[in-house]
Amino acid sequence: IGSLGVALDAVTLPGASALNTRLEGNMIEIGLGIHGEAGIRQSPMMSADELAKEMLDTIHEFGFKGEKEELCKLKSGDELAILVNNLGGASNFELSILSRSLMVYLENEMKCTVKRAYVGSFMTSFNMHGASVSVLCLDGDGKLGSLLDADANAPAWTKADVLVSSETTRPSMVPFPEVQAPQSTSSPDTLETVAISNFESRVSSAISAACSSLIENEQQLTEWDTIVGDGDCGITMARGAKEVKKRLEDGTLPLASPSKLFLSLADAVSASMGGTSGILFELMFRRCASSLSDFQKGGKAVDENAMSEAFVDGVKAVSFYGGAKVGYRTMMDALVPAADAVGDGLEAVTKAAADGADSTAVMKTANAGRSNYLSEEQLEGTPDPGAKAVAMIMSGISSI
Repeated sequence: IGSLGVALDAVTLPGASALNTRLEGNMIEIGLGIHGEAGIRQSPMMSADELAKEMLDTIHEFGFKGEKEELCKLKSGDELAILVNNLGGASNFELSILSRSLMVYLENEMKCTVKRAYVGSFMTSFNMHGASVSVLCLDGDGKLGSLLDADANAPAWTKADVLVSSETTRPSMVPFPEVQAPQSTSSPDTLETVAISNFESRVSSAISAACSSLIENEQQLTEWDTIVGDGDCGITMARGAKEVKKRLEDGTLPLASPSKLFLSLADAVSASMGGTSGILFELMFRRCASSLSDFQKGGKAVDENAMSEAFVDGVKAVSFYGGAKVGYRTMMDALVPAADAVGDGLEAVTKAAADGADSTAVMKTANAGRSNYLSEEQLEGTPDPGAKAVAMIMSGISSI
């Protein structure tokens, strides 16, 4: 077995009179001990791929004792088990990224085969922010492999990612089958008539402008959400906007059919946006679609009033299923005032949404959403990101 540890921060032992600060700035230590013993050398920060190469090359050059106490080194064709151990302060993300880099280097560069990979916290060193890798050469008759696979009741021991001889793909690299939501369908014999001049070009420009507004303001939305939410609002909104814009540019949005367009928008956000906001936007678009579909059953042509009513119905659906109302410090604080102003024109709708979103910055409590457990001091001065996103959408639409 060959083993080597690296860390961004050394361990500080409980009861110590001072922090262990020998690793300062953007430095890492290679080969340090689990008790904080000094390593082989310090180095500037490396990428995961560079770090994997450094660790494995060091283990390879140092070698290990074979069955007859002879010095052996890793060679092409060796079958290995590796254990990637969290030294205490590393996240699962960091461990997984490093593990991938280690296996890629072992298999692509050193031409070995990783038959078993163990990743987790097996032996930690308090707060040491680092990881170690241990490499074991497996025997040809499978004895070591069978021992490793034996049941164990040690709480920290996890099952390995096992690659058997008949497999060409590592089990952990096989994706779980994605459950596909049924595609929205509309009766093929439903002919929609639109009584809005230049509807297709206008709605195309409106969708494009709304998406661009969200994409351009991703950083600002994320900044607000890191204060009063879970920090992903900007990313989520931008992801949905990019997907909608892609479908617009690909020509897959049925711009000539208002109800089918809203169904397609619902499909787009369902496929791309996570979290509560994605669900609520999908609900809203599907309700808009059903509202327009109902309106046309009598052979009526979709006009601006029908579009306005569909928007109002969509907002009501979000409030009903989401449970939030005005004053709850959510996107409803922008959506409801916007819906109330539909009779006064697009400019009034946009202003109502903006004013409603801005009002959330002075609300002292949140009755729904991620902010509902935060104190008045934490909320004060920061608007609700979801409400601001709605205001940005409306601002983009009104700018065309």
